[in-house]
Amino acid sequence: MKKYHYLIVGAGLFGCVFAHEAEKAGKKCLVIDRRPHIGGNIYTEDKDGINIHVYGAHIFHTSDERIWRYVNGFVTFNNFVNSPIARYKDELYNLPFNMNTFSKMWGVVTPAEAKAKIDGQIAELGIGEPKNLEEQGLKLVGRDVFEKLIKGYTEKQWGRSCAELPAFIIKRLPLRFTYDNNYFNDRYQGIAEGGYTLLAQKLLEGIDVRLGCEYSQFKAQNPDIAEKTVFTGMIDEYYGYRFGELEYRSLRFETERLEEENHQGNAVVNYTEREVPYTRIIEHKHFEKATSPVTYITREYPAAWKRGDEPYYPVNDKKNNALYEKYRALADKEKDVIFGGRLGQYKYYDMDKVIAAALDCVNEQLGK
Repeated sequence: MKKYHYLIVGAGLFGCVFAHEAEKAGKKCLVIDRRPHIGGNIYTEDKDGINIHVYGAHIFHTSDERIWRYVNGFVTFNNFVNSPIARYKDELYNLPFNMNTFSKMWGVVTPAEAKAKIDGQIAELGIGEPKNLEEQGLKLVGRDVFEKLIKGYTEKQWGRSCAELPAFIIKRLPLRFTYDNNYFNDRYQGIAEGGYTLLAQKLLEGIDVRLGCEYSQFKAQNPDIAEKTVFTGMIDEYYGYRFGELEYRSLRFETERLEEENHQGNAVVNYTEREVPYTRIIEHKHFEKATSPVTYITREYPAAWKRGDEPYYPVNDKKNNALYEKYRALADKEKDVIFGGRLGQYKYYDMDKVIAAALDCVNEQLGK
């Protein structure tokens, strides 16, 4: 006898949503995770009344009303609007690139002046077909914006010079000729009040969960635990790296408690100089306007990934996508294993997209 209909490997958003919907439909689920907590990378911890985004800033944004209503059915989202600041040496610029950015950079006051400045720089460079990311970026936005706000940040993210990176990584760079600092164009945007861990708890209410549980060991000890497995870990790891390792970029987080009320005046400040080792500093209290005599900041350091490290971003270049297709061909033959999420499908997902994918997946399983 099978004890569960579904063994769900990974208590991140995909696993939580799948488990919730399956249980609601009368299916018995067991969720396991190797980490000591639920929520995956959206996990938050309360410290001094401030919800700390332990694995980096997670700002929920979507234009899909169905998904917005779905998440608000479990927790309340505030009206936080993401308006990051870019710091280059001692110069501060608004992101995304907009008229506030251009006015600060060149002293221009009209969209026509800003466009003329950018077009003039692009024309001076005379770049034909871009051979690499550096040439692509210069051709899209000109020298000043690229060198101050893109080049160093991108090189830190990828751990390589922009001249060594392929042009296709940056297909477009949005330039806004309005005074609008809202980073996202999506209609709905906010942060889960009380932290995202609360969202994960609500989704998993009444569902069996085991934490600090390694899948391979658990499966070996419980081979017949469930009729089907929903696997949200690394697909190449599931298959024992049969065709080789898929590449990822990793991150390292350095969180510090400061004896001051307000450290940087904004939730997110990007550091765009190559010489500064971290890409950004997050000041967590600004996400929910928390009142506290202290503050917490997190410096985010990009890192090369090696086996055993936490994989954050799939490297979706031609080589890795071809390798993933080999693993996907194996996955397509599985009758009782479903692969989902960022690692299971080797695809970067925003939060709303991973929820939509999980809903579509579970509805397909339930024949809806």
